[in-house]
Amino acid sequence: MIETTAALADACRTLAKSEFVTVDTEFLRETTFWPELCLIQMASPDLEVIVDPLAKGLDLKPFFELMADTNVVKVFHAARQDLEIIYHLGKLIPHPIFDTQVAAMVCGFGDSVSYDQLVQRTKNVQIDKSSRFTDWSRRPLTEKQLEYALADVTHLRDVYLSLKEKLEQEGRATWVSEEMAILESPETYDMHPDDAWLRLKSRLRKPQELAVLKFVAAWREREARGRNVPRSRVLKDDAIYEIAQQQPKDTEALGRLRTIPKGWERSSSGSAIIESVNAALALPKTEMPHAPKHVHTPEGAQAAVELLKVLLRLTSEKHGVAAKVIANSDDLDKIAVEGDKAEVAALHGWRRELFGDAALKLISGSVALRFVDKKVEAVELEG
Repeated sequence: MIETTAALADACRTLAKSEFVTVDTEFLRETTFWPELCLIQMASPDLEVIVDPLAKGLDLKPFFELMADTNVVKVFHAARQDLEIIYHLGKLIPHPIFDTQVAAMVCGFGDSVSYDQLVQRTKNVQIDKSSRFTDWSRRPLTEKQLEYALADVTHLRDVYLSLKEKLEQEGRATWVSEEMAILESPETYDMHPDDAWLRLKSRLRKPQELAVLKFVAAWREREARGRNVPRSRVLKDDAIYEIAQQQPKDTEALGRLRTIPKGWERSSSGSAIIESVNAALALPKTEMPHAPKHVHTPEGAQAAVELLKVLLRLTSEKHGVAAKVIANSDDLDKIAVEGDKAEVAALHGWRRELFGDAALKLISGSVALRFVDKKVEAVELEG
């Protein structure tokens, strides 16, 4: 258990000599906006360490320097939250990285395979997950907790090597590299407050409603970040939706909303909401936001979407690649309606070679689906 900066620097120097390092973190987020980092686990082929970021006086600078070392591949499983923590605390995104969950989907292990499932299937080892939801901020940590935490990076070494070999054998290493580019983009972890409304699952469509939604969501985002509390602690989603629909212009109108606690409208937060609503409504109509465009599926096109779903499943099974990595439902809708003009990932790169070209041929009538020997197969038609 590393608890000093000197010990961390020494360990990171040793880890930096390796071709790759497996990395995992334990954190808490129930009461904060930003994840509270409680533990860092790392392993190379020759060294395994656990770092206590809560230790008094510990400087994580050596860890961040290792994460920034382009000569060392940083291996994670389901990397997004770990990378968000490193980005927030260290103002950097590790590079290069390798996400074993993404690689596993490309290698035919199914959609979003969990770490313990992957270890079981590649190493035939069962991991004890009973410590997963323990309080990682309490000290001292138990031996059981430490064993669990270390297992998240020790088994990951063999999982990485196994997947890496499989990808190289099947010529799919570049497929994973394309997905890593998304994980290495700062925009993935630092959404601007003005874009926070895009996360909300709303059926609102009127420009005025969307303007209020945008301004109030942006206020909540800044407030939650500044106070380091969950968004719901500042204002619940249901309240934002009601405010966007009712558009209260004063505290009296705000206080009448069913989602607003009694008296809250007279607080500083209530005043800020009113300011946000009035500022949104004052926007010129040309500057008001519009709902994201959804592809309207014409009558009859839904049948084509259903055929594309069958073709996608056949492609997934044939090539051993998770369907969600190849295409999603929005991709299929757009291909069915827009054909080759659809701007979707499924019509670019390896996805087009694997599925996209066949999908276009299916909707143009030059590829058909038929049922033979109790199974469906795709056949190219002559002429």
